[in-house]
Amino acid sequence: MWADEEERVRRGTWTSLAVAGALVLAGCGGDDEGTASGGGGGAAGDGGTTSIRVGAIPIVDVAPLYLGIEEGIFSDAGLEVEPFLAQGGAAIVPAVVNGEAQFGFSNITSLLQAEARGVPLTLVAPGPGATGDPAEDFAGVIVPADSPVQSAADLAGLRVAINSINNISETVVRESVRQAGGDPSGIEFVEIPFPDMVAAVSSGQVDAAFAVEPFATLGESQGLRVVSSPYTETDDDLSVAGYFTSDQYAAENPDVVEAFADAMVEAQQYAQDNPDAVREVLGTYTQIPAEVAQQLTLPTFQTELNRESIERLLELGEQDGIIEGEVDLEAIYAETD
Repeated sequence: MWADEEERVRRGTWTSLAVAGALVLAGCGGDDEGTASGGGGGAAGDGGTTSIRVGAIPIVDVAPLYLGIEEGIFSDAGLEVEPFLAQGGAAIVPAVVNGEAQFGFSNITSLLQAEARGVPLTLVAPGPGATGDPAEDFAGVIVPADSPVQSAADLAGLRVAINSINNISETVVRESVRQAGGDPSGIEFVEIPFPDMVAAVSSGQVDAAFAVEPFATLGESQGLRVVSSPYTETDDDLSVAGYFTSDQYAAENPDVVEAFADAMVEAQQYAQDNPDAVREVLGTYTQIPAEVAQQLTLPTFQTELNRESIERLLELGEQDGIIEGEVDLEAIYAETD
C-alpha cells in the first residue's frame, strides 16, 4: 500500500484544516457506495451527457474543479460532474480503480509510486504548480523568528516536520537543501499533520516545518518566518499534482477522458485568470474563512503538465529511495494529454 495518506483533509475550524496538494495511495478498498451513471457513453460530441464522479480533497488546489462546475465548463463539454470529498487516497484511489469513481486528484510523486508498484492509473489533466517565485509560493519552510536558520542549507541536521514521510514533501525539501548547498542526509523528518505544524514549530517540538496554505500564512501571522520555498526551488514550473483515472476506464472511455481533460484545462485557465473567483469558491467546499482566503498565496493553476519537472521528481525520488521499482514515465500519461 502507499506509504501514508497524502495531503490531509481540512477539518473542524480553519486552524484544524488539513491543507495539502495531493493524495497518497493506500492499498485498501474505499467505502464510497454506488457508481457514476453513464460512465461509458454520452460524452461531448455525440449530444449526450455523461455523469462522472471525481474524487478530491477540500484544498485550494482543486478550486478549478469547482469553478468548472459553477461556470458551466463541464456541462458544455457534455459532462455532469459530481465531486466527492475524501480524506485522501484510502478512499479516492480505490474508488477510481474499482470503478466507483471515474477520476481523482493526486500529487505527482504518488502517481509515480503507483506506476512503480503496478497500480493501473493514468494522469489525464494538470493541477496546481509552483508559482516560480521563491519569495511567494503556496508552500514554504517555516521557522521561529529567532531561529538561526536563514536558508534551506541551514536545515541540515535539524528536525523538520512534513505531513507525509516518503512522498513529495520529503523530495522537495531535500532538493531545496541541496540547491542551497547543504546536505539533507542528516535531516530528521518528523511526520506531523499540517494543522499541527505551526504549534510544533512555535513550541520547539521541531526546528522547522514544510507548511502549505493556509498554514504558511497562519505561521507568518504568528511571527514565524518562511526561509525556503521547496516547490519552486525544486523546479520553478513544478507540476505538483494532477487528475487521474484508471487505465481500464481510459481504454474503455477515451471520449469521456478527452472531454474531461479538455474541460479541466479550460477550468484551470479560468482559475488562473480569475483569482478572486478562486478565493470566493473556496468557501463552498472548504472551511477556510473568507478573510483567510483573501490572504493566501495561490498556486499556479497549470494548463499543461511540465513533463521535465515530473521526470525530475522521478529522478529525485529514486535518488532518495522514495520511489522504488521500475517506472515507465510515458505509461502514466493519457494519450489525450
